[in-house]
Amino acid sequence: MQALLRISGFIDGMTERVGRAVIWLVLAAVLISAGNATVRKIFDTSSNALLEIQWYLFAAVFLLASGYTLLRQGHVKIDVILGRFSKRTQVMVDIFGILFFLLPFVYVVIDLVWPLVTKAYIHGEMSQNSGGLIRWPVYALVPAGFALLGLQGISELIKRVGFLMGLCADPTRPPQTKTAEEELAEEILKHQVAPEVIDRVEDAIDMKMTQGQGKQGERK
Repeated sequence: MQALLRISGFIDGMTERVGRAVIWLVLAAVLISAGNATVRKIFDTSSNALLEIQWYLFAAVFLLASGYTLLRQGHVKIDVILGRFSKRTQVMVDIFGILFFLLPFVYVVIDLVWPLVTKAYIHGEMSQNSGGLIRWPVYALVPAGFALLGLQGISELIKRVGFLMGLCADPTRPPQTKTAEEELAEEILKHQVAPEVIDRVEDAIDMKMTQGQGKQGERK
């Protein structure tokens, strides 16, 4: 079991690195979107390639960060009933879900999508839009993202079994409480990005927080 826990730690570390790398794709998508909108308004022109790369980046963020979200316990859980049971029971239900739902689902998706990826690669499938991008890289994001999700699912399975054996801490507790926006802002500051870019990100974070407070006020 100790060897399996070390494997789990390796997977967690890899997932963490992938997640922190994917964070930068959010910034890239924002800058490309803003630049494309600016050019369209000022020069009355645009590019299908720039429009499609925004979709590609969104797909990459959504799919490649799925394992990272699982690591951070960020997926939606409906625990109205399960929350009434003991932690051991909750962990056992998680183990059942990973074994009989998550991992089989990952396998089925990869098995169904992979032929489409290879076919698009062999035939050099291109976008039907004029000046659009080649399609196989975005298709490949699906099996890649689900493979990362499956690996993290195996790690979560190991940690839950280890918890039941008293060999590790509660794996259902999120390791941190920072939002994705806060993590992105921290990464930007670490790499000393231009001040105007930092200002834009901070303004976006403030706006989101204000909107969230407004929604809470409406609910009250």
